[in-house]
Amino acid sequence: KERRKKERQEREREEKERERRKRERETKEGRKERS
Repeated sequence: KERRKKERQEREREEKERERRKRERETKEGRKERS
């Protein structure tokens, strides 16, 4: 039972990390365009 909960937390953390990287790349490109 605990293992499954941990696996879900791992997956959720990876999803957040992917979203964050994507957003960072988009903001960097946007900043480049603005300047």
